[in-house]
Amino acid sequence: MEAFTIIYTLLGGLGIFFFGMKFMSDGLQAVAGDVIRKIINSLTSNRIMAVGVGLLVTCIIQSSSVTTVMTVGFVNAGLMNLTQAIGVIFGANIGTTITGWIISVKVDKYGLLLVGIGFIPGLFSRSEKWQHLGKSVLGVGLVFLGLQTMSTAFAPLRDNQAFLDSISYFSGEHYGAYIASIMMGCLLTMIVQSSSAMLGITMALASAGVIPYHTAVSLVLGENIGTTITAILASVGANVNAKRAARAHACFNIFGVMMMLLVLPKYFELIDWIIPHDPRLKAADGTIPHVGQHIALAHTMFNLSATIFFLPFINQLAAFVTKITPDKGAEKEVPHLLVLGDPSIMLPAASMAQAESELRKMKEIIERMYKLTRDFWEQDEYDPKKLAKIIDYERITDNIHKEITVFLCYVMEKPMSHHQSEQIQSMIKITDELESVADYIERLANYRERFKKADSLIGESRVEFFQFMDEVWNFFDLVAKGLSDPEILEMSRIESKSNELQLWADSMREKHLDRISKGTYAPVTALTYSDMVVALRKIRAHSFLMAGAIENFHSKHE
Repeated sequence: MEAFTIIYTLLGGLGIFFFGMKFMSDGLQAVAGDVIRKIINSLTSNRIMAVGVGLLVTCIIQSSSVTTVMTVGFVNAGLMNLTQAIGVIFGANIGTTITGWIISVKVDKYGLLLVGIGFIPGLFSRSEKWQHLGKSVLGVGLVFLGLQTMSTAFAPLRDNQAFLDSISYFSGEHYGAYIASIMMGCLLTMIVQSSSAMLGITMALASAGVIPYHTAVSLVLGENIGTTITAILASVGANVNAKRAARAHACFNIFGVMMMLLVLPKYFELIDWIIPHDPRLKAADGTIPHVGQHIALAHTMFNLSATIFFLPFINQLAAFVTKITPDKGAEKEVPHLLVLGDPSIMLPAASMAQAESELRKMKEIIERMYKLTRDFWEQDEYDPKKLAKIIDYERITDNIHKEITVFLCYVMEKPMSHHQSEQIQSMIKITDELESVADYIERLANYRERFKKADSLIGESRVEFFQFMDEVWNFFDLVAKGLSDPEILEMSRIESKSNELQLWADSMREKHLDRISKGTYAPVTALTYSDMVVALRKIRAHSFLMAGAIENFHSKHE
C-alpha cells in the first residue's frame, strides 16, 4: 500500500503543480499581453535584441517550450528569419531558468500564504488587472503546494533500501552516472513534454534527500535536451526554415550539454563556491534545505554560459542546421498565416502579433494595387494585363481577409483579458475595412473599360478625377500608417478631412453633370463618372471607419 500512497500523492502534487503553473502563466499573460505583443513586434536582426525578446517573453509566460513553438510558427509564417529565431531560442533557454528560482524558495513556508493572498482580488476587486495579478500569485502558491506534496510523496523513498539500490548507479560520482542521469532526464522530459514539471520533480526529489545534488544537476542538463522535442514536433509539416529553427534549438542544447559534461565535476565545485550553503546538508527532518538554490543556479549558469559562448557563432549554427536540413526544392514554399499551427495552443498576444504583421502585408498589397490602378487609368491605351493583375491582387486580399478573420476567431476562444478581446475585435474590423478598400479599387479599375474608345475621360473632369483620387489615397495612407505608428492618428483631423472629401465628391458629380448639359461630354459618361466618384468616396468612408478601429486597437488598457 505504501507504493500506492506514494504514487497517488505524487500524481496529486504534480497535478497541483501543473495547475499552479497554468494559473501563474495565464495571469501573467493577461496582465502583460500588450507588452508581449510589443516585444515581439520589436524584433530586429540584432542578435542581442532577439535574445532579449526570448528572455523577456519566457519570463512572462513561464514556458520555454511555448516560446520556442511560437518562434517556429513565426519562422514558418515568414515573420522571422532563422538567425532571429535562434537568438530568441537562446533567450528562451535563459528565461526558463526563472522557474527554478521560483520553486527553490522554501515551499512549506509560503505556499498557503500566497494562495490566501491570491484569491482575495478575485473576490473583492473589480479591476481586471488586479484579478489577473491575484491569479498569478495564487498560481505561485499552488506551485509551492504541489512541490511540497511531491516532496512528501518522495520522503519515504530515502529510507527504502530497495529503491535506493535501484538508482544507485545514477547516484554515483563518475562520468558513467552523469551520462546515465542526463539520458534519463532527457527521456523523461520527452515523455512528460514539460521541462518545468521535470525540474519541479527533480528539485522535489533532491530536497527530499532521495537523490544527491550532482545527480539532480545531471538530470536538469538532460531535461534541457528533452524539452527540444516539443519544438521538433511542432515543426512537423511546417516549411524548411521552421524545421531548421527547431533543430537549431536541439543542436544548441545538445552541444551545450556536451561541453558542460567535459567540466562537470569542476562545475559542481563552482556552484558550491558561489552559494556558501552546503547542498548536501541534511535538516533534522531528513530534507536537504539548500539544494534547491544550487540546482537553480546550476540551471541558470548552464544556459547563460552556453548562450554567451554560442552567440558569436549564431551564423555558423544557422549554416549548420541549414546544411543538415536542405531545401529539397520540390515546390516553392509561400509563407502563409494558417500554417502557423493551431492558434488554440498559441499565446493570444503572440497570435495578435502575427495577425498584426499580416495586416501590414495586406496594406502593402493594397498600396501596390492602388498604384497599378492609377497607372492603368492614366495611360491612354487600355491594358488588359494590368486589369488582370489588379483583379489578382484583390483575390489575394480576399484570402488574407478570410485567413486573418478565421485565425482571430479561433484565438478568441482562448482565455484572455477583456482588453485583448477588444483588440482582436478591432483587428477583425480593420481587416474588413482593408478588404472593402481593395474591392472598391478593383471596381474603379473595371470602370476603365467603359472609356476604351469614344467616351474617353478628358479635360477638367479628368484633372479633377486624378486630384480627388490622389487626395483619397493620401487620406487612406495617413490612416493606414496608424497601424505602425498610433501617434499619427488625430481623429479630429481625420474626421475633418473625411468630411472635406465627402463634400468634394458631391461637388465633382455636380460639375460633371453641368459639363454634360453644355455638351462637353456624352450623356452616357454621367453614370460611369458618378460610379467612379462613388468608388473613391467609399474608399474614403472605409478608411475613416478603419481609423476608428485602429484607434481602439492602440487604446491603453484601462
